[in-house]
Amino acid sequence: MNASLAAKSTLPDEVPTGVVLRYGVGQLGAQVFRDTPAVLLPQFMTTMLGVPAWLAGLVVLLPKLWLIVCDPLVGAWSDRMKTAIGRTPFLIAGAVGTTLGFIALFAFTEYPSPYIAAAAICALFFLASTAFSVYSVPYLAIAAELSSDPHQRNRIMVLRMFFATIGVLVGVGLAQPVIEHFGGGAAGWHAMSWIFGGLCLVSMLTTASGLRRVPLINAGAVPGSLLDQLRTVAANKPYLVLLATTFVSNTGQAASYTVIGFVFLYVVQAIWLIPIFILCMSATSLASQPLWLWLPRRIGKPRAYVLAAAIWAAVTITWLWVGKGGLDVATLPGGQPVNTQHLLILLRAMIIGAFNGGFILLALSMMTDTVDYQRRMQGVANEGVFAGLFSAMEKLAFALGPVIAGIVMSAFGFVSSTGGAAAQSESALTGIILLYSVIPASLQVIALLIFSRYRLPDA
Repeated sequence: MNASLAAKSTLPDEVPTGVVLRYGVGQLGAQVFRDTPAVLLPQFMTTMLGVPAWLAGLVVLLPKLWLIVCDPLVGAWSDRMKTAIGRTPFLIAGAVGTTLGFIALFAFTEYPSPYIAAAAICALFFLASTAFSVYSVPYLAIAAELSSDPHQRNRIMVLRMFFATIGVLVGVGLAQPVIEHFGGGAAGWHAMSWIFGGLCLVSMLTTASGLRRVPLINAGAVPGSLLDQLRTVAANKPYLVLLATTFVSNTGQAASYTVIGFVFLYVVQAIWLIPIFILCMSATSLASQPLWLWLPRRIGKPRAYVLAAAIWAAVTITWLWVGKGGLDVATLPGGQPVNTQHLLILLRAMIIGAFNGGFILLALSMMTDTVDYQRRMQGVANEGVFAGLFSAMEKLAFALGPVIAGIVMSAFGFVSSTGGAAAQSESALTGIILLYSVIPASLQVIALLIFSRYRLPDA
């Protein structure tokens, strides 16, 4: 009996719900670190530190370029050490380092010049991203080691997406209100970093401690150097197609994430609407999770993925017609009027929430399927290397997104400032809208064309 079958025989057919919950909760903090800097760091640099938009994009990109190497190295390292010490030490060290790095990013607002500020933020983000790699790569590898059943792995990803959605709600939807609650300016940014950093630490350490004694599939490892292991990965065609698909898709999403604050601040002129927008998106994402548990069983994961991604792209393109006008239809407590444009924005939020979460979790679920395919074909699989490369490309995509955003915003005349937001021209507003509509929708269509070549052969 090979190692894969031996490991499989010691695991229950159904992963206990407690294990799934303990695994999933770590994604809450991970999502906060993944999304909050992606959304707020460019805004922090351009409105608080005076960093030009194009340079702010590069600040986010450069540390992520390192992760193309770092993530696979961490994956290979954790694969070598998993028999001796398991993956828990990586999770603990990564959680602590990620938290400290997150707090440090927003700790300073007084620099001698915008360029020194950019260099300092770049260095801090480099260290924080490295620490996050130490956590996120082994964390993703564990998802492929909890079960040999593809439907159980999809169940694991559904619960993981539940906590990811909570992370988006907190990290994107509540960040601006928290900053404003504590007075805005430097004090608001500092308070937000400590609160969210503490949340990252508690969430990620809960997973690290909760999975210490959970049995995992141990199918051995591909011998040789990292280069030898990457050659094995390169022979896994379904994995490569999925990797390319998610890279293109994530790049478009990252460009849109970068400007979400700018859309509501400058285009819609309703920054107060962001928490409601994120709440609507998160609520429908959570409510739709049973759909993404049921639908792949009926039509298969690939078809379900295409359906979710195509609907997301169709709704995303409608942001071209977003604006600040509309007929007032209601008044919120406190006297804030709500108009028809606001209602259309919230309708978009609900549709996007339902389908965005679907194609994200299905991509991760199919990634674990390609790793399991490798195990069944060869009897061994370096889960950490597969996860590390997948994670590296995701992080690269979310680094390229701000670069694209910075280039487009600069090209359309966006004006950076210090101490707060500056007025923008109509051309600058057009650039922001394109980054939230045409650019991500077009990249999603390209991603689906790539995905049309995805085939997972039977063992």
